[in-house]
Amino acid sequence: MRVLILGAGPAGLTTAQELRALEGRAGVQLDIMLVSGEPFPPYSPPAMADHFTTGNEASLYWQGTDVCERLGVDYRCGVQVVSVDPQTHSVALADGSQLDYDRLVIATGSRLYAPVPGYDLPGVYNFKSLTAARDLVDHAGKGEVENALIVGAGFIGVEVALMLRSLSLGVAMVEQRGWVMPNVLDQETAGLVLAELQARGVEVRLNTEVRRFVGEDHACGVETAAGDKQTADAYLAATGVKPTVDYLDGSGLEIDWGVLVDRRLRTNLPNIWAAGDVAETWDRQSGQRFVHAIWPNARAQGQVVARDMLGFAADYEGAERMNSMKHLGLPIMAVGEMEGEAELRWRRGDQLRKIFLTDGRIVGFRLAGDIRGAGAYRALMLRGTDVSDIGEDLLDPRFCLAGIAALAAAPPEAPIAA
Repeated sequence: MRVLILGAGPAGLTTAQELRALEGRAGVQLDIMLVSGEPFPPYSPPAMADHFTTGNEASLYWQGTDVCERLGVDYRCGVQVVSVDPQTHSVALADGSQLDYDRLVIATGSRLYAPVPGYDLPGVYNFKSLTAARDLVDHAGKGEVENALIVGAGFIGVEVALMLRSLSLGVAMVEQRGWVMPNVLDQETAGLVLAELQARGVEVRLNTEVRRFVGEDHACGVETAAGDKQTADAYLAATGVKPTVDYLDGSGLEIDWGVLVDRRLRTNLPNIWAAGDVAETWDRQSGQRFVHAIWPNARAQGQVVARDMLGFAADYEGAERMNSMKHLGLPIMAVGEMEGEAELRWRRGDQLRKIFLTDGRIVGFRLAGDIRGAGAYRALMLRGTDVSDIGEDLLDPRFCLAGIAALAAAPPEAPIAA
């Protein structure tokens, strides 16, 4: 059976690894091909900041540069997918070649973008791509880029800003909302992040709406809603991520924001699955369709796709909102919702703990400075455990974390200890 996987990110590579691990049990022999538009071995996008800051390649090439050779996977890199034809079970590539498949996995990921005109102009960099990121870093190394303007102060934008500062670039961020990381953090927690950014020399311009990137053949500035023009040597669009689905036009696949899938991550067409940032699944708590473009979700989805393809039980439990900041200097953990019917709060200096509750159950939490207990809180949240009897003791990082962990590990029907 010939399996074609489009995309070599965490979802695509995990699918290939899981297929190889299970093919013996399934009693099949698989011919697996992995296709990537990037001219590199499979790499980890979240590790790019660390790579450019330290030169470390071990975390970037997280499974080793020879992973495809070890897996016996045919790896086609540095070539873009142009179209998919489910009728003929074929995929057309930009070099004019065509690939056939028996089973197809769409795992082409996402890219940074800003929903304003001109975001796709040359000179507007996409830091979800190692090629684009290296291009910017190379220009900076040659002295051709001394300052950068980032449109959007979301999670990825903040990570990129810190990385560029570590390379001694001047960095300004423009954010439409009144606080940084507005889709991830409440205003109080965001205030701690803002203080750290400013301490690192990042200029943050809040309450500033960008109408468009200015330029004909190359970006030369941004125009704000106030009518002024702000300029830099390089620009980054970082208000969100957009699934890479343009090449699927005319394929017959159902696409909304991402590729729509069912509980097995199957698309509406037979023998085609989707996983990772490109797949529109659903939120684990709310049940609403969403694209949660984070590493753990991509890995979990790759495993589900492989198991389902080989006939093993593989219902996907749903994606979740979960982010952690690694390069800020101040540890930040954001999981689930950032509001609820009730809020538990504790703060001392730059240490802040917030737990949001609805019906006595954790629906989200934000930790800053001291993130102990995050794993236990998350387990309690996902299980829907009633924590009413614990009350504000939950906020104390010294309070019986082992006990909370035991409660999280207990069978769902176990009573809550007083």
